Amino acid sequence: MAERKVGGRGGPGGRGGRGGRSRPTTVGEALNSYLAKSGLAQRLAQAQVIPDWPRLVGPQIARVTVPESVSPDGTLFVRVATSPWMNELQLMAPQIMAAINAGRGPGRIKTVRWLLSH
Repeated sequence: MAERKVGGRGGPGGRGGRGGRSRPTTVGEALNSYLAKSGLAQRLAQAQVIPDWPRLVGPQIARVTVPESVSPDGTLFVRVATSPWMNELQLMAPQIMAAINAGRGPGRIKTVRWLLSH
């Protein structure tokens, strides 16, 4: 009786390669593939703005703001400490948008909504 490989890649239905073998897929590659197929890669790229916020906007703006969330349509919601800062940030919106979208392909932020903290 012939032995059947379970979960192998070189056998029937597998992803053959050189000599019926290919290199194993890393966890990172599998995760990236899943995220791309599921449509979550863009959402993950959008959400990356939140932990990157201080680096993207600089320490002065980061001290008076807190990014809260990103909606599926690309709207970033940011809490602002005071009304004067909110006014200033609205005037700076084009520069801030350029900074947060620099080098981004998928996952671009389309709008920033400034919310006054309570």
